[in-house]
Amino acid sequence: MNMLVYLIPIALFLGGLGLCAFLWSLKSGQYEDLEGASWRMLRDDPPE
Repeated sequence: MNMLVYLIPIALFLGGLGLCAFLWSLKSGQYEDLEGASWRMLRDDPPE
């Protein structure tokens, strides 16, 4: 029972950290072009 005193705040902190990382990725435009990566993979351009 004493272990829950430590585990619940740690779990809430890690969940909040994951939520902040997800919201940051939305704000920075990581999900703007979902089809672009798949089309870039199929192109046969020479490497730069």
